[in-house]
Amino acid sequence: MLQFTGIIPARYGSTRFPGKPLVIIKGKSMIERVYLQARKVISHVYVATDDTRIESEVHRFGGKVIMTSPLHQSGTDRCAEAIRIIQQESGINFNVVINIQGDEPFIQPEHLLKLMVCFENSGTQIATLVKPVQYNDDIFNPNYVKVVIDRNNNALFFSRSAVPFLRNFDRSIWLEHHPFYQHLGIYAYRTDVLTDITKLPQSSLELAESLEQLRWLENGYRVHIEQTEFGNLAVDTPEDLVKLNLLDIPE
Repeated sequence: MLQFTGIIPARYGSTRFPGKPLVIIKGKSMIERVYLQARKVISHVYVATDDTRIESEVHRFGGKVIMTSPLHQSGTDRCAEAIRIIQQESGINFNVVINIQGDEPFIQPEHLLKLMVCFENSGTQIATLVKPVQYNDDIFNPNYVKVVIDRNNNALFFSRSAVPFLRNFDRSIWLEHHPFYQHLGIYAYRTDVLTDITKLPQSSLELAESLEQLRWLENGYRVHIEQTEFGNLAVDTPEDLVKLNLLDIPE
């Protein structure tokens, strides 16, 4: 049976929102809410951080936390260090690591289950989620990463640009003539693949788009795509937090 672990990379420093993992949402810290959501479907969940304030908060609510280097450039890199420590300390050989966004306090357990099922196929190396784009303007928003998918549900390309380009139609009606998919920033990797991809040098496409998954594609790794109809409520800025606290959300 496959052994899964969920790792939540969390850092205190953030240009747009310093201290984000510790903000309070309806009586619980953001990192606690993410952790509790993940624990609904994953038995082994860890927060990976480089900050003692986050470490203390995870200990306060009874979670598991791994201290990692402050030098990591991405959550993927932090997950790679964390899983080495976790396997050494636990004695468990985890087959798959799920990298869970630390700023989605109401991440849906169904999303995690979708990723886990992908690894019943022994050929799955990396898996991630997309949702159909619903509004035409979102196709052209560079903050929404679009994904082009092949017939076997593997990613062909990720881009901040509008892909594919519909040459024969006015931009205002693109969504009427072709499906577009928005990437949701959650990944699952076989543990050996996670180790390998973090050893790769940054690639030209990755640097051009500022998307690390393009490094994996450029080096021949397959990224399996699963679809969901629903996104998650992410907190990127203090304004997002204000809006979230106004919603009717669980205590």
